[in-house]
Parts: sequence; structure tokens; C-alpha cells
Amino acid sequence: MEERMKNNSDVSEVTFKRLMDALLHKIWLVLLSSVAGALIVFAITYFLITPEYQSSVMFYVNNSSISVGGASLSIDSNDISASKSLVNTYIVILNTEETLNAVIDYADVDKRYSQVQNMLESEAVGDTEVFKVVVTSTDPEEANRIADAISYILPKRISNIVEGTSAKIVNHALLPATPSSPSFVMNTLIGFLLGFVLSAGLVIMQEMMDVTIRKEEDLEQVCRLPILAQVPDMNNSGKGGSYYGHGSSKGKKKYGAYSAAKRAPNQMGVIGPKIGFAASEAYKLLRTKLQFSFSDEKDCRVIGVSSALSGEGKSLTSVNLAYTLSQLDKKVLLVDCDMRRPTLAEKLGLLKQPGLSSYLTRQSYLNDLIQVCGLKENEKAFHVISAGQTPPNPIELLSSERMKKALAAMREAYDYVILDLPPVGEVSDALAVAKDTDGMLLVVRQNYCDRIALADTVQQFEFIQSRMLGVVFNCTSENSGHYGKGYYKRYYRRYYRRYYRRYDTVPAAPPVEDNEEPRL
Repeated sequence: MEERMKNNSDVSEVTFKRLMDALLHKIWLVLLSSVAGALIVFAITYFLITPEYQSSVMFYVNNSSISVGGASLSIDSNDISASKSLVNTYIVILNTEETLNAVIDYADVDKRYSQVQNMLESEAVGDTEVFKVVVTSTDPEEANRIADAISYILPKRISNIVEGTSAKIVNHALLPATPSSPSFVMNTLIGFLLGFVLSAGLVIMQEMMDVTIRKEEDLEQVCRLPILAQVPDMNNSGKGGSYYGHGSSKGKKKYGAYSAAKRAPNQMGVIGPKIGFAASEAYKLLRTKLQFSFSDEKDCRVIGVSSALSGEGKSLTSVNLAYTLSQLDKKVLLVDCDMRRPTLAEKLGLLKQPGLSSYLTRQSYLNDLIQVCGLKENEKAFHVISAGQTPPNPIELLSSERMKKALAAMREAYDYVILDLPPVGEVSDALAVAKDTDGMLLVVRQNYCDRIALADTVQQFEFIQSRMLGVVFNCTSENSGHYGKGYYKRYYRRYYRRYYRRYDTVPAAPPVEDNEEPRL
């Protein structure tokens, strides 16, 4: 259990490079949020914040000889600490109620003592004997009148309280022409930075919480299996049809899969000859790599196709793999072992019953289950066994001795047997059959499967010591792989697509009559 938790922690680890890639991928959103934040703060500053004005007056402290009360004190003019002490004394005198009431009367403003006190800021200018009084108000004239009043009242108050000293005006108060606050430039910059930080933080947080597999690097980090092929997203290829359901089943029982494809070509854009060039080449590459995966001289290869979750395209991969292998003049059998949610019969326009469940429950012979599927006229066909009626105990049937005997008979009669197995992350039916295959193929859909589910799936197959052939990265975008852009995208794919279309228009040879009953 501890080892499994450690593995789950490893596959869900988010690297700094991945965070930066996510941030760069959504940099347009981050910049848009930053600009929006700057505009919002600018609007708030302009419409909601009242501008304030400042008027200031500066005083010089004359402290050559000081007499406070009955005591006499002589201070050197170079004694900075004494200057600061005296400046602080003057600031205290300024903020007294008597001084400020005199300022209010002289400035003739309708303010209370506490209000004027809050409008004042007094501080020493560095380490000098000069201190500055700043008056802030929403009315520039009011700020100027109060500052003028201070420059008149404060020296008199200081002379009356502290004998032998004085405060001389260094800089008189001026009427402010522009507001001191708010600063539109500073506030707009703060809004931009705030929008950037918040949006970037949300993107990074989302990426840290997201365990979806998006790139090849994610697959390599999780399962360390070879990626045998990358199948592009055919749902958005413009070929028509749904990615997982391909038209209704009406009329298919009578005419077969080819007839259905001929009558409704736009509904068969993801199977066999109707798929696009990129997907066709991906399945051919998968076929070639699978052939090299078997170094022995077995007469038949039994390949299981499964996934971690439902909806990743394992049935679609099984069909196209069977079709691609059959074009090499190989005898191929496709078996729908997903008896809980069978889809092959509907995809190929074949009879749903009798099927595999009929044989496993001793209701039909194995030879009676064979159906011939020809997706294109005059091309090599492959055989299909549908799942049949849904049984109440599919895992017991798949793990039975009768299923092993069926696989043994299939090995004797075919070059390749493709088993469309249920997803491992939802049911354990696939594990009952996987140990009897020559190799397992995992289908992983981009931006759909999560890392933890895939890691658990691989661990379960490794636990039963099933041979893992590799991964089909399904429904990928054009730039998800190493060869999805640049020169390959601009030239190679364009050139070979033209060749592919020319080849597809060559007249086919007449069909060969073959009335022999298919037998295992």
C-alpha cells in the first residue's frame, strides 16, 4: 500500500517545466487578465476616488540659546540630536488643540480641531534643523489657506512657549495646481500587476491540481511504455460523424457494414478507409511497430486492447488496427470482449447476436459467431465476433476454461486476434483475459485520461505479469508530438496527402467470389 501511494505521488508530481509550459500556453489569458485589471483599477481611480491636493510650508529651527521655564540650556548648533528633539517639540506644539483652533480661525475654514489634525503631516527634513508641515485636502484653496495660517500662527506660538528661540519660514505655502493623489500611473500599474499575479496564480494552481495527461512527457513519466502511435483527433477533422458512435443501426443488419458506409459516407469518417491521411498513417505505424514487437515465430498473435477509462477510443483503435492488419493479406479476427458495454457491432453495422456471450454460456457454437466485415469494396475483409447479449456475470465467463479453449481455437485459425477488452479502471474483466494474450495495447486519450488512473492500470497489468506492448496516444492535437509542426507539417504531410488521394482514385479490381463458410 505504501509503495502504491508513493507511485501515485510520483505520477502526480508537477515539475517546474510543466508549470512554465502551462503558463506560456495560457499567456494570452494572463495578459488579457492583466490588461483587464489595469483598466478596472484605472476606472475605479478615475470615477470613484476623489482627488486630494497638498500644500506645504517649511520652517527653520533657531536653537542657539534656549530657556525653558526657569532653567537655562545652551545647545551647540552642530548637535543633531538636540535639533531633532527641538523639531519634535515644535511638532507637538503645532498639533495642540489651542494652536489648531487658532489656525482654523485665521484660515476661516469650517473644520473641527480633530479634522484639521488629520489633515496635517509634520516631519523633520532629514537630519537638518528644518521641518515640514503638509496639509492635505480635497479642496486646493482650503489646503493653501490652512498652510498659510500655520505659517502665521506657529512661529508666534513657539516664541510664546519656548523662550529664546524662533521658527523662521523657509518655504511659503503655494496653491496646488495638480492633485497629489491618486496617481493614475501607479494605480494602473498596480492593477496590471494584480491581474497578472492572480491570473498566473490561478493557472498554476489549476495545473498543480490537474492530473490529466496532455503530452508525451506525461505518458513517459507515468507508465514508461513506448508510444507506438499518435492518432489525431478525428472528431474535428471535418470528415463528419461522431468519434464514438457512427450512425444508427437501422438497415445495417440487412446490408452489412460496407453497404451502410456507401449509403452514409459522412457517418463513417473514423473507421477504415474513410479516415483521414494522418490517422491512416498513424494506424499503419502502429501496425508496423506491433509486427516488430513480436520477435518469435508464432503462427498467431493475440493482442488485447484496453484503456484506463471508458471513452478513450479503445474500440475504435481495435477496429482500425484489425482493418490495417487485414490489408497485409493477413487473416484477422476482431473479438468484442466488452460484454458490459459492447460497441463493435453498432460501429461496424453487424449483428449484435449471437456473440461471445452466447458461446460462453453454451448457447451457440464458435463458428456460428463469425461475421465478415468489409469496410470498402474489393478490399480485404476481416472477421468479427460481437459481444452478444449482456450476461449477469461477464468476468466469470471471460475467466472460464471455455474462454481459454476459444482463444486456443482462434490461434489455430488466424494470423492476428484483436481482443477489444473493457477499461481496467472501471471493471476487472480485462485482467481475466489479459494474461492469456501475447501482449496488451493501452489506449490513452489526450486531455481525458488522468495519470493516477493510468498508473493504476499499468500496475494491475504488471501484477498479473501481462506483457505490455505500448501505448496508443489517441485523439491528439497536431502539436502534441515531436513531429506535429514545422517542416513535417508544412511539406511532408502535404506532399504525401496528395499521393494518398491519387492512390485512392485508382480503379479497384473486380471482387473475388468466395462463398466458402468461414470456419475456425
